[in-house]
Amino acid sequence: MKIKFFKIFLIFLFLSSCIGTSSKGLLGTGVSIAFDPRTLGTQIDDSIMEKNLGAKLTALNASYFLNVKVKILDGRIFLTGKVDDSEEKLIITKKAWETKGARSVKNDIKIKEKFNFKRSAKDLLITSQLRTAMIVNKEISATNYQIDTHKKKIYIYGIAITEEERKLVIQEAKEILDVEDVITSILLVDDLRIQKN
Repeated sequence: MKIKFFKIFLIFLFLSSCIGTSSKGLLGTGVSIAFDPRTLGTQIDDSIMEKNLGAKLTALNASYFLNVKVKILDGRIFLTGKVDDSEEKLIITKKAWETKGARSVKNDIKIKEKFNFKRSAKDLLITSQLRTAMIVNKEISATNYQIDTHKKKIYIYGIAITEEERKLVIQEAKEILDVEDVITSILLVDDLRIQKN
């Protein structure tokens, strides 16, 4: 009797381990892995991208292994965590944009540094001027770009439709008053993995 009960218990245990389990992740608790809308190939691509970006960030600074979290869904990169200054945040964002297959980058990394109102106001003004210039220029798809300014250096990340558009964006940035440097990570649409729905 005990052996029969033990066999039934083992069969039940084996079968229950085959059923999908819930996980806690970027989308919250209770999201079943079985309902992931991505194809298996996309999931594998995202996983490889996630590991590669994580390794690159850890190579830059070992503390990023614990302080910066990377999540990738369908080529869209989500960054969270804390770093010591804005420069580090911008470098991490640049590395994320340079990841092969990146479709977008959402950087929610927080800065630990003390706030400098005068510098921040000047950087905000530079960013606003460039954003306005890009919106006014009809040959630029302004919504495809993320602009960050730190200590009068403009960092531009995004996707250009053509090489001419990429050159126009850089030219607009260099024409802003008081800009000391323009650092770009602008990908062409042809460089991206385009997925058909």
